Amino acid sequence: MSSQPATDRRRRPQRQSAAVVELTPSVALPPPVSLRPGTNATGATTADFSARFVRPAGRGHFFSDPGFASKRLLALADALAVAVAVSLTSILLNGGDVLLLTVASVPLATLLFTLGGLHRHDLRLVPSTIDETPSILQLTGLLTLGILCLQREVLAHGINGTQVAVLWLSIFIFVVAGRFMGRALMRRFLPAERCLVIGDVDQADRISRKLAASRASALIVGCIPLEEHVEETWSPAAIRHVVQRIEADRIIIASTAAEDQDLAEFIRIARTAGVNVTVLPRMLEVVGPGAAFDDVEGMTMLGLPRFGLTRSAHYLKRAFDLVGSLIVLVLVGPIIAAIAVAIKLDSPGPAFFRQVRVGREDKHFRIFKFRTMVTDAEARKGELHLLNEAGSGLFKIAKDPRVTRVGGFLRRSSLDELPQIFNVLRGDMSLVGPRPLVIDEDSQIVGLDRSRLHLTPGMTGPWQVLSARVPLQEMLCIDYVYVANWSLWLDFKILLRTVLHVARRRNQ
Repeated sequence: MSSQPATDRRRRPQRQSAAVVELTPSVALPPPVSLRPGTNATGATTADFSARFVRPAGRGHFFSDPGFASKRLLALADALAVAVAVSLTSILLNGGDVLLLTVASVPLATLLFTLGGLHRHDLRLVPSTIDETPSILQLTGLLTLGILCLQREVLAHGINGTQVAVLWLSIFIFVVAGRFMGRALMRRFLPAERCLVIGDVDQADRISRKLAASRASALIVGCIPLEEHVEETWSPAAIRHVVQRIEADRIIIASTAAEDQDLAEFIRIARTAGVNVTVLPRMLEVVGPGAAFDDVEGMTMLGLPRFGLTRSAHYLKRAFDLVGSLIVLVLVGPIIAAIAVAIKLDSPGPAFFRQVRVGREDKHFRIFKFRTMVTDAEARKGELHLLNEAGSGLFKIAKDPRVTRVGGFLRRSSLDELPQIFNVLRGDMSLVGPRPLVIDEDSQIVGLDRSRLHLTPGMTGPWQVLSARVPLQEMLCIDYVYVANWSLWLDFKILLRTVLHVARRRNQ
C-alpha cells in the first residue's frame, strides 16, 4: 500500500488496482479507503461541517486539477492542429492571406468546437477520439466553409470544390491526430482523476480493477458503502466533507439494489458536492449506447431500438465484410505465406489449425487459425484446468505451456487470427461480431443469452479490444449490447480499436 500523501498531486499515481479497505487513522491516502457516511476519520460526526464547498488546499495549481487541465490542453491541441492545417493548405493552394486565415481560424474553431461539445469530455471516464470522429467531421466542415468565406477570391469568384475538399480533409486529419497525441500526453503527464465510489465495497473493487485494466486516467480513492436509510445517514454536507478530505474529482454511484427513489436521492446529493458524477446503473448493461432519451411534457423516457438486424442491414454488413476482407487479403497474403513456413520450421505438425465453432443461428463451422500450440494440446487441456484465468465458462491461460515459440509471437501480435479471413470470405464469420465459441463453451449458454447468435461471429468484436480477460457471463452481456445496438459505424470503430489494440501489443 502506498504511503504517498494525499496533497502530492504532481506525480502521476501508479495504474494499478487495490482492494477497498476500511479507513483508520493510520491509513494513508491515496490508496482506496472506505468511509462511512456521517463520520470522519476519527469517528466524529460530519453533520456540523459547513455546507459551503471549499476547494481543497493544493488543488489550485493548473496541473493539479486533471479535469480543468485536460479541457484546456485539449482546446490548445485543437487550436494548434487547425492553425497548422490552415497554414499548410493555404500555402499549398494559393499562398495568399496565410497569416490572416490562420489567425482568424483559431477563434472560429474554438467557438465551433465548444458549441459542438468537443471540449466537454468531463462526462466520460474514458474520452475517445474515435467516438468523436463524426462530430469532428461535421464541425470541421462548417469551419472550412467559414474560413473560405474569409478569402477575397472566394467572395469574388465563388467556392472552389477542390479547395473545400483539400482544406476540409486537412483540418479533419490534423484535428483527429492532434487529439490522439494530446490525450496520450495527458495520460502520461497529468495526474489521474480521483474517484469516490458510493455503493457496495465489492462494486468499488470491481470498478477499481476495470479502471486499472483500461486506458482510463482514473483511480478509486475511497468508497462510501450504501446504508439502508438514506435520510438518517446522508447529507450534502457530509458528502462534501468526504470529497474535500480525499480531494476527489468524481463521484461514481454504483448502486446494485437501491430503489429508484433512493438512487435518485443519491444522485441529487452527489451533485451538490461540486464534482463530476458518474452513475453505474445495472439497466444499461443490457440497454447499451443505442438508447435515446425522449421528453414528453417534462417526463423523461428512454427509447430502445428493435433487437437485431433487418434484412437490408444484414446485406450491408455482408457487403462490408466482403470488401474489407478482400482488401485485407491482398495486403497480408504474403505475410500469411511467410508465417505458414515459419510454423512448419518451428515444430512438427500442420501450419493451420481447424476447430469446430458455433456460428450464426447455431450453425457449426470450422474456423481457420495458425497453429500456435503443440499437436497434442487438446489432450493436455485437462491437466491445466487449475491454471484457467478466464473465469467460469471459458479457458484461457496467459503463459500456456502448450504454446510453441512461433505460436507465442503470433498470439502476442494477434497474427494467429489472420487465416480467419478465409472464414469471412466463405460467410462463416464476419469482420466484427460476437466471439465464435467452441461447442462445450456454447453449451453453457441458455435462454435469452443465445440471442447473441443473431449475428455472424466475428474475427474481432467488442470484447476482444478490452484490456483484460472477462468471464463468460460478462462477455455475453457485451455481445448482447453489440447485437442490440449494431451499426456500420460501430463495426468501423471496433476495427479501428482492434488495430490500436494490436499495435500496443496488449494481448496476453
